[in-house]
Amino acid sequence: MQSVIWTPPADVVDRARVTAFMREQGIADWRDLGRRAQDDIGWFWDAVVAHLGFEFTTPYSQVYDQSDGPMWTRWFGGGRINLTHNCVDRHARDSPERTAVIWESEDGGVRTVSYGELEAEVNRIGNALLELGVEPGQTVGLFLPMSVEVVAGFYAICKIGAIAVPIFSGFGAAAVAARLRDAGAVALLTADAVPRRGRPVSMKEVADAALEQAPSVRHVVVWDRLGTRPAMRGGRDHHWHELVASQPAELPAPPLDPETPMMVIYTSGTTGRPKGAVHVHGGFLVKIAEECAFQTDVGADDRFMWVTDMGWIMGPWEVVGAGALGATLVLSEGAPDHPGPGRLWQLVERHRISVLGVSPTLIRALRGHGDAPVLEHDRSSLRILASTGEPWNPDPYRWLFEVVGERRCPIINLSGGTEVAACFLSPMPVMPLKECTLGMPSLGMAMDVLGPDGNPVAPGEVGELVCRKPWPSMTRGIWGDRQRFLDAYWSRWPGIWVHGDWASVDADGYWYLHGRSDDTLNVAGKRIGPAEFESAAVRCAGVAEACAIGVPHEVKGEVAWLFCVPQIGVEPDDALRADVRATVVAELGKAFAPDQIRFVTGLPKTRSAKIVRRAVRAAVLGGDPGDLSTLEDPDVLAQFGPST
Repeated sequence: MQSVIWTPPADVVDRARVTAFMREQGIADWRDLGRRAQDDIGWFWDAVVAHLGFEFTTPYSQVYDQSDGPMWTRWFGGGRINLTHNCVDRHARDSPERTAVIWESEDGGVRTVSYGELEAEVNRIGNALLELGVEPGQTVGLFLPMSVEVVAGFYAICKIGAIAVPIFSGFGAAAVAARLRDAGAVALLTADAVPRRGRPVSMKEVADAALEQAPSVRHVVVWDRLGTRPAMRGGRDHHWHELVASQPAELPAPPLDPETPMMVIYTSGTTGRPKGAVHVHGGFLVKIAEECAFQTDVGADDRFMWVTDMGWIMGPWEVVGAGALGATLVLSEGAPDHPGPGRLWQLVERHRISVLGVSPTLIRALRGHGDAPVLEHDRSSLRILASTGEPWNPDPYRWLFEVVGERRCPIINLSGGTEVAACFLSPMPVMPLKECTLGMPSLGMAMDVLGPDGNPVAPGEVGELVCRKPWPSMTRGIWGDRQRFLDAYWSRWPGIWVHGDWASVDADGYWYLHGRSDDTLNVAGKRIGPAEFESAAVRCAGVAEACAIGVPHEVKGEVAWLFCVPQIGVEPDDALRADVRATVVAELGKAFAPDQIRFVTGLPKTRSAKIVRRAVRAAVLGGDPGDLSTLEDPDVLAQFGPST
């Protein structure tokens, strides 16, 4: 069993926002808080609303109602609320000069926007959408890079009671079209072009091609980011600087039922079309704000950045979390390693970022450049490091903790999903941490780990991660397909959400993830997660990343194939292959020796940095890879053909 690598100092515990909440509730220990929040979800979420000071224009009369079953639970019944009012308007009213957003362009230009200025831009965009005939309940696509415009556009759509559809800014036309078409979007906010690694990439051309397959879109508003003067279709296309700038800067926030949808955000399925997860004003606001406050410890004095895109759930998560708590959101354009491998650490130094969120995949890639790009920059402003995306490997985790965070910043490792909108599992900065752990169930989440018989597994055993009770930000279904939602999450055990992740809890109560349950290998009759193979591989000095899959075998049933990306400047030869094999055998045993070890230049990843192992397995076996629209570089799959 792993030992504790970080223990919170007394001053960290004392200043933590969750400590203030515990004192208010008369709770002395974080373990007691976790148990009570899990046992009594009505008490917990009602206390969160009061503690964080959300403004309901009409108070709710019931915290939650699951009379139609846990899968259709309604929250904050009888109340009226508006997400944008709580994230923008009330701060503009109380502290209009407070900095809301800092945006840095790829070439290093900086734009700073106050809450008062953000409210004015939100209102202008909202009035522009109303002028175009967008009505409450209609969907509006958001195909923009991380920028002040995407933040203001998101809040404007929500404010008027329409529904935002965030789309990855790097998608191709087919992926954009699929989402706009499925959502039935009536309008689209986009940009003329954006810089990517020093070259302009036209978003308007992608949007135009997508709209040929998405006829429901009647209006397109184009932000003139690079001044490329794209072709504009009369009657449909509008210049942002003409349409939006001429609108009034005042727009009251209408009081809305907390169950009013505010976003449809897409996640790729194993097969078939992407799933549009529906999220609502009340539940999304309350749950995300609670997580940012109690888990990542964000407050009004913080500068908060997550390396993400608006099309990944962490984009709306950081936007709403920062806004709800009155913090300063830091956004950057372009890649975190361009124009050099120190770009991210330069952002930390320049903007005094205090809470930084990353993915394990990003850290594995940046670690390949060595320590120097990190050590060249002042990181003293950092006090919280956070992560999500997929399970950690120990070596990159330690590098983030020891080199980047100087052993003083806890890694708040979160896990949830697009449909969850938030986190199932997460530590808090008031608890000791073990390496790679996810800590405990996120507050208010009734988590468990079940075996095939539906009973809880013993400590240390791996089983299915499930949630036994509803939570405020749970998706209100799959857009346009209620049955698909029930089949995907509620069909295995009655009244229990099954998420599709393998998890375990050690004897000390620390939680861990072991990958997707549909990625699990069965080698020599033993079930094992791909992350265990991959963690062993990246312990080799010459390996930057790895991907393990199970391949059918006539004698053994299934064997492991391991695909490794060498470190920069390392020759992928037989000696490295032998080192990888020896490391895996030493760590996992001879029975788990990889049947094949192959070297590749990159792994197929989504734009949220998750390795798509099913696509690798399909390429190896010649099967159907399922939905690949979220892949950052689909061409990389050409390296994963059957062995010769």
